[in-house]
Amino acid sequence: MKSNGFRALREYQKINHFPGSFQLGRKDRFWRNISRMQTRFGKKEFGFVPQTYIMPWDKKLLKNAWEEGSSKQKFILKPPASARGIGIRVIHKWNQVPLKKAVIVQKYLSRPYLINGSKFDLRLYVYVTSFDPLRIYLFEDGLVRFATCKYSSSMKHLSNRYMHLTNYSINKKSGEFQQNDDATVCQGHKWSLKALWGHLQEQGVNTDKIWEQMKDTVIKTIISVEQFTNSLVKSNCRRRYCCHELFGFDIMLDDKLRPWVLEVNISPSLHSNSPLDVEIKGPMVRDMFNLAGFLVPDKRQILANAPTPSTGTGAAASFSQDKRKQGQEISTDSRAKHTYFAQHHKQMDESELTSLMLDTLTINDIRILVESENENARCGEFQRIFPSVNKKYLHYFEHPRYYNFLLHTWEQKYRHQHMRGYSLLESFCRKGLHLPAELTHVPPDHIWSVST
Repeated sequence: MKSNGFRALREYQKINHFPGSFQLGRKDRFWRNISRMQTRFGKKEFGFVPQTYIMPWDKKLLKNAWEEGSSKQKFILKPPASARGIGIRVIHKWNQVPLKKAVIVQKYLSRPYLINGSKFDLRLYVYVTSFDPLRIYLFEDGLVRFATCKYSSSMKHLSNRYMHLTNYSINKKSGEFQQNDDATVCQGHKWSLKALWGHLQEQGVNTDKIWEQMKDTVIKTIISVEQFTNSLVKSNCRRRYCCHELFGFDIMLDDKLRPWVLEVNISPSLHSNSPLDVEIKGPMVRDMFNLAGFLVPDKRQILANAPTPSTGTGAAASFSQDKRKQGQEISTDSRAKHTYFAQHHKQMDESELTSLMLDTLTINDIRILVESENENARCGEFQRIFPSVNKKYLHYFEHPRYYNFLLHTWEQKYRHQHMRGYSLLESFCRKGLHLPAELTHVPPDHIWSVST
């Protein structure tokens, strides 16, 4: 759905995409966003995507790279907006590059980590419930998809798609493909992520380190489109509630077990063709729906607010499932606090920032904290990876966002004492401080609202 189509969504409706998510889903847009972050923060921080060229615009850059490289270098050619391995092939000659057609040419990871002699990639499930504040969840399990032909770096095998491509939709057609119906077993050409971790641990590999590196790449990737997405959400959506999205991250490990993000899918396959798929995707979808927090409206209220034939309009624009929870206005004290933060946060150290954010909370602060903690309590097998206690991620945002800093300082203060934080929020809720101003007894111009 195009961005302006989101304007038709009512307050009680929820769609499984954010406006502009093609900035991640299209391979050319994805690279432009990562490349921009590399320019700003360096390849040490954002060098987790193979070098990519967008044709025909990057023709000269690709030509220079081609001439400077060795005669044995390989590139992978991809259409910018296809899926399931359609149109992908490995090339090694300049005359194989279409010079006028819109494609991307990506540096081939020629030294992948192999298991039983075969290449594989990982499908991670990443769920974003909000972009302001940004909240990212990573499912603890995932899929491992193997190439069905043992890997060789020889140039004479470049046309063998079953050797070089790990897409399940391609390899399931191979005569060598072996089904795996048990998520706990390392067999066949499709494993669970947890089974892979067990296999690597038996080899003495520190899988916790790899997992943390993957989290890092996921967070940075989502942040790379945060500014663009937020501007579209705020201009096209009535409420933050109206959007949520499940992303499928495709990641490959090189021979040093470093994770590389190959692409991001905005419509990851949820087909369950085997017991293994059911065992992975079933719990994932269950936990995603619980995190989504769907609010089912009263049908009578919707019908009462529906457009009439005579006027063609209705009161649906102001409809809200629960007026006690859905107040969206920014109170005077919140607006003043946001302004103070914008003017002074750069000069503050961590303790001063925490003091500003948490010593005295506004009504809007309490609502955001209650919403976020309530959501996180429903995460199931998802892990919330952002907001994070690591402040470095806040520097990657194009514009600092007040609520991201609020959740960061909350995580810093209460990460080792969750029950204390829950108890504090519960005490506020018992007083009704998380409710809209018209339902509370707190003076609207109280600066700031509630001392902790």
